[in-house]
Amino acid sequence: MSLHQLSIYALCGSLRQVSTSRRLLEALRDGAPDGVSIEICTPAAGLPIFNPDDEGDRTPLSVRAFAEKIRAADGLIVSCPEYAHGIPGSFKNALDWLVSRDEVPFKPVMFAHASHRGDLVLELLAEVLTTMSLRIVPEAFLRLPLAGRSDEAQREILEAARRDGVLAASLVRFRRAVLATER
Repeated sequence: MSLHQLSIYALCGSLRQVSTSRRLLEALRDGAPDGVSIEICTPAAGLPIFNPDDEGDRTPLSVRAFAEKIRAADGLIVSCPEYAHGIPGSFKNALDWLVSRDEVPFKPVMFAHASHRGDLVLELLAEVLTTMSLRIVPEAFLRLPLAGRSDEAQREILEAARRDGVLAASLVRFRRAVLATER
């Protein structure tokens, strides 16, 4: 396997300062194996509401910066809660800014899901991201049941996943899939 350092941009779909999605991404970042670096972003926090009239030369600087981070990344991780049987509006807004841009087509994506439920948001995200021509890597999918649990229980679940190699194994599978397409 190549010694290529895999640079991953992790998109948190929750605006909450302490969310299970963010905790899962932080655990992945902190437990990433050699050869994998992860930067976490909450894109919805700094982007204006999407308006097609503001694309092209009028694209806001915050959107351009977000898109450049995606361009520079070898792959993306998406961790997003389900709100009212859907994608949180703020996160969908961030995705809408990327629809007609050239940073995302064929970019590999890994889902990290922090709940034992919420399969509808995974289906909706898969539909949206596939429509945007991103490449979902199903073998890297990670699900840990953090939602609805106490802080202590969440820490225990994340520590067990780190100790047992569950976190690293998902990232290794994702890295392998990304590098296979670079050849």
